[in-house]
Amino acid sequence: MAKTKLALVGAGTIGKRHLLAIDDVDEAELVAIVDTNPLVEEIASARNARFYSTTEAMLEDQHPNGVIVCTPTDLHLAPVLSSLGAGAHVLVEKPITATMDEARKIIDASTTASRQVLVGHHRRYYGNILKTRDLIRDGTLGELVGISGIWAVRKADSYFEPEWRKLREAGPVLINLVHEIDTLRFVCGEIVSISARTRRGLRDHPKEETAAVLIEFEGGALGTFLLSDAAPSPWTWEQATGENPIYPRTSENVYRFVGSEASLDFPNLVLWRHAGATPDWRHLITSQAIEMGLEDAYVAQCRHFCAVISGTELPRITAPDAARTLEATLAVFEASEKRAEVRL
Repeated sequence: MAKTKLALVGAGTIGKRHLLAIDDVDEAELVAIVDTNPLVEEIASARNARFYSTTEAMLEDQHPNGVIVCTPTDLHLAPVLSSLGAGAHVLVEKPITATMDEARKIIDASTTASRQVLVGHHRRYYGNILKTRDLIRDGTLGELVGISGIWAVRKADSYFEPEWRKLREAGPVLINLVHEIDTLRFVCGEIVSISARTRRGLRDHPKEETAAVLIEFEGGALGTFLLSDAAPSPWTWEQATGENPIYPRTSENVYRFVGSEASLDFPNLVLWRHAGATPDWRHLITSQAIEMGLEDAYVAQCRHFCAVISGTELPRITAPDAARTLEATLAVFEASEKRAEVRL
């Protein structure tokens, strides 16, 4: 069986994570890496791949089946459009773009080229998220009433050495909260309104540092989320799961899904239910741990991308789906600036 030829655009931190995934996927073959840093040529050579400094030069010389775009968010559009125009399918890192106008351009180009655009909301490939979705959908929690979540960490000062990471396009709302918004949409259903406040000032950066968000879901559930990249805590997805070894694991849960019959701690799944026929506070409440392993979501995502290209699987997340996540995430800025609820 012929391997799926893949090219990578942008070999920074997240790009290197995709390279490791490609290494572990038998059906994938890396044919090219594009990066403005000439030192990346050594990474390409070590994998027997060609190195290029521009996407256009790569596409003139190579004919990849799929292109993985890992540039900074505000630089997603051009390589995605070029790759679609060359007949390649695309996996672009999240968020799909920095603006809805750019997202719509990608959706239109995908339709015109008859090529798929997947977006790197990699958490959709984890078993614990799929299990949580099932528990909510099958009625184990009863009617979903509310969700409480937190992501708070103090990012290292060195993280902000590149100037682009001090800007709103690379702030915690578009870089980190977008993960949580997508997780919530995937697990709980569509978001219909956002209210929010943002704050900055601990660092001398133009981007936001902290956001508090109130979310209303289509099914009637309400959610709250607190986000900060300037406050040390053990409460982040990355620390809870140990997904990335550079962030020491704490195993602390960061979400609570509250239903009319039961509630769930997440991502280390613990189901809480009252004893007796009536689930009220007069009865003992007990916990049930649901043991789940943690897959390598990037490997699963790469394997899925290859399967979508070969036509054996349908996309788990499409450009229009990711654009709805972006719309809800951008609404945090709008709601904060207007000090008003934003209906989606």
